[in-house]
Amino acid sequence: MDEAIALPYFRAHGPVRFLLHHVRERPGGHLVVLVGLVAAVGSAIGAQYAVKNLVDVLGGHPTDRILWQAVALLLVLVGSDNLAWRLAGWGATQAFMAVGGDIQRELFRHLSGHGTQYFTEQLPGALAGRITTAASATWIIENLTAFNALPPALAVLSSIAVLSLISWRLTAILVAVVAALGMLIGWLAASGHRLHERFAGQAAAVAGDLADIVSNIAVVRAFGAERREQARLSHKIEFEMTAQRASLRFLERIRLLHAVSVFAVTACVLIWSVILWQERRITTGDVVLATTLGFTVLHASRDLAMALVELVQHVAKLGEAIQVLGLPHEMEDAPDALPLVVRGGAISIEDVRFSYPNGQQVLWDITLHIEAGSKVGLVGPSGAGKSTLFALLQRYYDPDRGRIQIDGQDISRVTQASLRRAVAVVEQDISLFNRTILENLRYGRSDATDDEVYAAAEAAHCTEFISRLPHGFDTVVGDRGMKLSGGQRQRLAIVRAFLKDAPIILLDEATSELDSESEEAIQEALARLFKGRTVVAIAHRLSTLNAFEHIVVLERGRIVEEGALSELLRRKGIYSRMYERQFGGARTP
Repeated sequence: MDEAIALPYFRAHGPVRFLLHHVRERPGGHLVVLVGLVAAVGSAIGAQYAVKNLVDVLGGHPTDRILWQAVALLLVLVGSDNLAWRLAGWGATQAFMAVGGDIQRELFRHLSGHGTQYFTEQLPGALAGRITTAASATWIIENLTAFNALPPALAVLSSIAVLSLISWRLTAILVAVVAALGMLIGWLAASGHRLHERFAGQAAAVAGDLADIVSNIAVVRAFGAERREQARLSHKIEFEMTAQRASLRFLERIRLLHAVSVFAVTACVLIWSVILWQERRITTGDVVLATTLGFTVLHASRDLAMALVELVQHVAKLGEAIQVLGLPHEMEDAPDALPLVVRGGAISIEDVRFSYPNGQQVLWDITLHIEAGSKVGLVGPSGAGKSTLFALLQRYYDPDRGRIQIDGQDISRVTQASLRRAVAVVEQDISLFNRTILENLRYGRSDATDDEVYAAAEAAHCTEFISRLPHGFDTVVGDRGMKLSGGQRQRLAIVRAFLKDAPIILLDEATSELDSESEEAIQEALARLFKGRTVVAIAHRLSTLNAFEHIVVLERGRIVEEGALSELLRRKGIYSRMYERQFGGARTP
């Protein structure tokens, strides 16, 4: 099945089909498990018949040969039972873990293809928790099926087949009782699906809230909100515990029903077997076999029913994860999309309007042509639409009207991967992985050599501060790079842009956290980075744009001014007033 539609398809058709799809991808290991289980159950049932045979032999006057043959048969079957379980266990460690890994990879691959809107509506911690929950639920489902559900099912069928050789009436009654009990418990288990699904959703919500609080612990402390967050989380945990309690109580009621039923039917089987023996219609060995097989059938049906009840709970967890993670992607490549071919990096924005899914219109009739290799600055008050325009240039969203082209190619008609390769972004809010500086820098180009990384760091004037860190380039920067200052994180982001070597550069306040001395050094580095590339920069610090050929002023989603810096200053318009506020006078740079 096409990976692009797999998860949405299984989201509609349920977690069982999703799991079976992945099981079929690993046929060898699962076949080993199945063969081992069939051999184990067959040996266990055969061992009970061997016990019956040994009892009958002991009740007569056997020769030594017949006696020891009966003993040997029993020992062989007991040994085979144990070896077969080990074979199934070995196969399970290979196949079940592989399926869990496959599911984690597929869920993450699909998750990473979601658009910006999806991630703004979900808690990152809850999404990550759902991936691990799905893998864990998969492991438990496969283990429960293989070692708690399938063996008793096989045992019931095998026991009934052997019991039919002793008394077909007893066998018929057992079949009827087991079938009725199984259907009743199966129906009850299915009726509790919503309880288990509710518990899974509450657990995911608590995990997401917990991750959100931990990732913002500095804010919590700054506002003295520890007790407030503890109380809030405690309230959420209480909801989770209530849902879990309801789920577990439901399971216990089913277990109680089955326990009473098992006791009643086991007593009837035993009494009936003794009556048949009194009437000399069966042997002593038959009584032993009928009793042990009766116990096997009833206990196996109990184990099967309980396994199915527990399976329902974990299938609900897997289903909840698929429901959230498996939503169709909002931003798919067009069916006939081709890779973007950059011939210089000219950008054309034609009559673009855009509103967010909540209906808020942000951009109105934006038309802007950026020549290849030119440097264009975007300025304007917060909320003017600058960052939204950047998001459209990267195709995080599609415009409601109009189109955006790069070198004459509509970016909605090219592959998103090729568009990402053509654009390097240095954002205001720099995100770094909790990895070493070297690993974070190499994220700009995974095949960059150490020497190339060092050269890029030197070009961005980062080598000096990196050398002062405890382990230099091997220093782990902490969650989101919190062990570094804001300015240091921005410099590292610029290094990543150097390494990516993309023809189009987008800068979103790339020097906002630098002091004047550092900014001067970075501006020199950026000048080298800009050479021969198309640059679009958002800037509140207007000195960043002194060397830019063209400046565009946005206000309330519209272009209200544009032109060269000197021209805008002469006009005494919006940009000139912004310049005066920052520098105390409209002096031409």
